[in-house]
Amino acid sequence: MKKKKLLMSLVLIFGLFILYLLFWPVSIDPIAWSPMEAPALSGVFKPNSYLASVKKLGTNMGVGPEDVDVDNNGLIYGGMEDGRIIRLHSDGTHPEVFAHTGGRPLGLSFDANGNLIVADAYKGLISIKKDGSVSVLCTAADGLPFGLTDDVDVAQDETIYFSDATYKYPLERYIDDAMEHRPHGRLLAYYPKTKSTKVLLDKLYFANGVAVSPDQSFVLVNETWKYRIKRYWLSGPKKEKSDIFIDNLPGIPDGISSNQENIFWLALPSIRDTRLDKLMDMPFLRKVIMRLPKLFEPVPKRYSFVLGLDNSGKIVHNLQDPNGTFAMITSVEQHGDRLYLGSLDEEAIGRVLVPKKDKCTFQNVPYNTRLPIKGQGYP
Repeated sequence: MKKKKLLMSLVLIFGLFILYLLFWPVSIDPIAWSPMEAPALSGVFKPNSYLASVKKLGTNMGVGPEDVDVDNNGLIYGGMEDGRIIRLHSDGTHPEVFAHTGGRPLGLSFDANGNLIVADAYKGLISIKKDGSVSVLCTAADGLPFGLTDDVDVAQDETIYFSDATYKYPLERYIDDAMEHRPHGRLLAYYPKTKSTKVLLDKLYFANGVAVSPDQSFVLVNETWKYRIKRYWLSGPKKEKSDIFIDNLPGIPDGISSNQENIFWLALPSIRDTRLDKLMDMPFLRKVIMRLPKLFEPVPKRYSFVLGLDNSGKIVHNLQDPNGTFAMITSVEQHGDRLYLGSLDEEAIGRVLVPKKDKCTFQNVPYNTRLPIKGQGYP
């Protein structure tokens, strides 16, 4: 009798659990999307160990220098998870607190006056003077507050281009935005002279990294959940129009920056997960997954990945480290002959030599950025 009652209780609990997985309300409203087949790690994406030689600077200074930048004096800056902006000497020593935003600093970029412009996930677009004092530039556009101010770049005419990754979800719920897969992101411009903000592009799928072209004719913005980079034209016959700069990337694009000559450096924190790609066409199943405890959320594989793109979107550098010596790379900034790397997970800023022209360069290997590439997927 006791065994029968126990069995009935277990059946009831199991039934309630199934009902919970199927019908409990969730905050997301997902839609179906069928991504192109992920390109294989071969050809222009062939694995190598170039990033295994990354040197870690300012070790144990804190978690998550998500973006980095270098000033005219060679001092190195990184925005930390706890809101601090850390500054290092040019040799990577003597870390000190330059400023504290009171939020979560993500994108960093210096303007012509030496002010550090910061896209802070919680505080909006802010400016930090040389003495470390912080002022807020803007927190909304077209009456819609920023939800997750993400990356920033400053043009030669002082216009500040930046992204609001998603107006719907805050930083701690960015996974919700990925699972919902709706276009909540925006590319914006802030004009210091008039202190006004303009929306350049909306309906972006997690608007992330931002970079202005060396000739100032266009600005790039990463659409993380679409695995692609969009281009917004600032001048010329296509002015105020947009197109795709590169599509169907092998990893999840995050930060992007220009070396002001001929290369855009693109950070890929992780390679694509074929399981997640398959889920994109099943919105109901994504709602079920959102009802599971967070410990069931997919964990990105530790993998180091940086691409160099020329000014037309062709891949010319492929830097990797499958062992993830310095992993979850979210930003790349070139200063002289060095690349400085930011990360969500590391407790240091990475530094590695800029590859020579004959290293990790693929000028003779075609990569069609518009069509899916057949392959066996990822190892």
